[in-house]
Amino acid sequence: MNDPIGDMLTRIRNAQLRGKSTVSTPGSKLRAWVLDVLADEGYIRGYEKSTDVNGHPTLNIELKYYEGEPVIRELKRVSKPGRRVYMGVKDIPSVRQGLGVSIVSTPKGVMSDANARSNNVGGEVLCTVF
Repeated sequence: MNDPIGDMLTRIRNAQLRGKSTVSTPGSKLRAWVLDVLADEGYIRGYEKSTDVNGHPTLNIELKYYEGEPVIRELKRVSKPGRRVYMGVKDIPSVRQGLGVSIVSTPKGVMSDANARSNNVGGEVLCTVF
């Protein structure tokens, strides 16, 4: 798999289109950190770590809906394996005038754009969520 974050975002997007309550994805630390940000910002209910039949780590994500509609309206991958996107703290974009969130991988960890600005740190913009 070339783009594990992109794969996870696509799984979430597809599960929400189908109205699923949960979706599972192969587990990794980076995926868990991205899910932590999504949970902190209120876009998913949460997730739990488990292992599949072969002993591989798995993340089971609980999706969040409001009045039958998915809370996540738009989920876009910004930095891709073929084109990495790095931004300084002043260049980190605000999504939909602050209504959405950019998830940034910084030297201080994976965090939302607001946390990156408050910590005065830039990094790789992984994705945007609205």
